[in-house]
Amino acid sequence: GFLEDGILVQDLSRTRWRYLRSWAFPWDMIAVLPTELLCLLPGAPRVPGVPAARANRCLRVPRLFEAFDRCETRTGWPNAFRMAKLMLCLLLGIHWHGCLYFALSAHLGLGVDPWVCPSFARLLRRYLHSFYFSTLVLAMVGDTPAAQREEELLFLTAGFLLAVLGFATITGSISTVIVNLSSAAAAFYPDAGPVRRYLRAWGVGGRLAGRVVRWHQHLRAQRKLPAEWEVLQHLPRGLRAEVAASVHLEALRRVGLFRSWEHGVLRQLVLRLRPQVFGPGEFVCRRGDVGREMYFIREGCLAVVAEDGVTRLAVLGEGLYFGEISLINIKGNTAGNRRTANILSIGYSDLFCLGKEDLAEVLAEFPCARAAMEAKGRELLLRMGLLNTAAEAAALAAEAEAQQRLQGLEVALEGLQTRAARLLAQLEASALRTALRVQHLEGRL
Repeated sequence: GFLEDGILVQDLSRTRWRYLRSWAFPWDMIAVLPTELLCLLPGAPRVPGVPAARANRCLRVPRLFEAFDRCETRTGWPNAFRMAKLMLCLLLGIHWHGCLYFALSAHLGLGVDPWVCPSFARLLRRYLHSFYFSTLVLAMVGDTPAAQREEELLFLTAGFLLAVLGFATITGSISTVIVNLSSAAAAFYPDAGPVRRYLRAWGVGGRLAGRVVRWHQHLRAQRKLPAEWEVLQHLPRGLRAEVAASVHLEALRRVGLFRSWEHGVLRQLVLRLRPQVFGPGEFVCRRGDVGREMYFIREGCLAVVAEDGVTRLAVLGEGLYFGEISLINIKGNTAGNRRTANILSIGYSDLFCLGKEDLAEVLAEFPCARAAMEAKGRELLLRMGLLNTAAEAAALAAEAEAQQRLQGLEVALEGLQTRAARLLAQLEASALRTALRVQHLEGRL
C-alpha cells in the first residue's frame, strides 16, 4: 500500500499502477536480475573470491535503508533498534572487508607470505581467518603481520582510514542514542539535580535532600509521570482526551463520585485533572489554608490528623475525595474557603487534582453531583461544628427571596417586552399609513 493524503491505500490495481510508474521500479528490476548466470558462459572472466557478477544486488541498499527508517519509526524500542542496526552494519562492513582481503590474498597467492591468508584446506577456516584479520584492522587493534608488498600496504592504509571513519560514525551514533535516552527520560520525569544543588547552595541538605531524591526515585520506579500533560499538549483536544482516557479512565471509575457519570463526560473531565504524587509524611493540605483544589485518591492512603500532626482522626483510601468543602459554596459554612482539616500522606500517594474553576464548570453541567457534594460537605461541617444553621437558614431565606424577586423582575421584563413589541407594531402601522397617504397626495398633485 501507499499513503494518499495520510490515508493508507491498499487497492492492488492502484498500488501496481503507482509502483510501475515510480523511479524505484527499474532499479528494483535491475537488482533482481540473475546476472551471476553470466559466469557460466565460456570465456567469461572470473575474479577469485569476489562475486563481482552479483554487484547489482547493491542497488537494493536504498530499499534496505527505507525499511530501517520505517521500522525505527514504528517500533516501541527505537534505541534498541538503532543499536541492533549499528551492530549489523558493523558486522557487514567487517564481512565485506574480509572478502576483499581474501580476494587480494587469492590474487597475490595464498600463503606466499605471512600477511596474506594461509592456504587452509577448509573454506570455513579461510573465512574465519579473513574475518579475524579484518576485525583487527578495522578495530585498529594492530597485532597483524607486517605488510611486505605495495598492494598490502595500500590495503592496510585504506583499512585504517575506513576504521577512523567507522569509529567516528559509531561514536556519533552511540552518543545520539544516549542523548535520546536522556531526553526521553527528562520529558517524563523531573531531574533531582537542580533541587539538590539549590539546597546545597543555601547550606540546606541532609534529610530534606534525601526526601527529594527518594521522591524522584519513587516516580521512576513506579512509572509515575507528573509531566504527562506537557507531553500531550501538542495533540488536538479530541485525541488528547482519547489518550488521557485510555490511561486514567479506569482509575476515575474507582472514585465514588464518578461511578454514575457517563463515559463521554469522564473523557472530558480527564482533561481537567492533574496527577500529583505526595511522599510519606507530606501534608496535602493544612487546616486554615485557602482552598484552590480538591483531590481524588487514585492510589495510596491519607490520614486526617489533629493539630499536633500525629493523632489520626480518620484514614482515607482509594476512590475517596476531599477538599471540596472549601471550593463549593455551602450556606452557613463558618470556615469560608479555608481548609477544615489536616490531610497527611501516610506513604506515597497518587492523587488527581481538580482546580476551583474546573470544578465550577463540572458542577454547573451536573447539578446532581453538586447536590451530592454539598450534602457530604454539610454533613462534615455539622460533625466538626463549623456549620451555622441560623446563618444557613437566613442564607436560604435570602436566596429564596432573591429568587422570588428575580422571578418578579423576569415577569415585569416580559411585560415590558410585550408592550414594547405592541408599540413597535403600532409605530410600523402608523408609518405605513403615513407613507400610503403621502403617496396618494403625490399622485393627486
